[in-house]
Amino acid sequence: MNSAVKFPQQYRSAPRIDGLRCQRGVILIITLIALVAMTLASIALVRSVDTSTVIAGNLAFKQSATTSGDAGIEAAIAWMNANSGILEQDSPTNGYYATSQDNLDLTGNKTPDDTSDNLDWTSASAVKTLVKDAVGNEVAFVIHRMCNDVGPLNGATCATEQSAQAGSSQGSARQMQTYQPGSWGSVANRGYYRITARIAGPRNNTSYVQAIISR
Repeated sequence: MNSAVKFPQQYRSAPRIDGLRCQRGVILIITLIALVAMTLASIALVRSVDTSTVIAGNLAFKQSATTSGDAGIEAAIAWMNANSGILEQDSPTNGYYATSQDNLDLTGNKTPDDTSDNLDWTSASAVKTLVKDAVGNEVAFVIHRMCNDVGPLNGATCATEQSAQAGSSQGSARQMQTYQPGSWGSVANRGYYRITARIAGPRNNTSYVQAIISR
């Protein structure tokens, strides 16, 4: 006669519920950590894209400012060509000075701790300001003749170069013949002029362009 073997209650195996619960808790923590890491990575990616966009925008504004500055230089040259008879004296309302004004701080960087020698780029009586262009850049320019004193162009007090106005250079034209020295009937001094243009952009960005010309 078969009879079932009965084990005492203390020897019976119980379901491992506590172990499963522990495993489920670990998975939840790992999932939360992965979620936080992905969130941080997404934020970093967004910031990186924003930074790249800002840099690209700044480069575009810088290029635009440089182009506008070139237009300011050309406007200054055009004014000088149209007013060649009055270049011996200052004309502040047109942004022209017959001396170099070496002590003037044009950009504010020469003496950053002292603003008393700064050029006031907002003053209509000190610089020539052009109309804003299509992209919102406002250009102002100032012209300095590289001289120590006002008055006629003088090689002793001005930065000049000699320029032949009349005559001939027969020696260069007769290379295969008997050399004849050049004959210059008139030699004049050409003065140097420094043109500085300041560009104020629509994003409060400021740029400077400078050129040296002779005439």
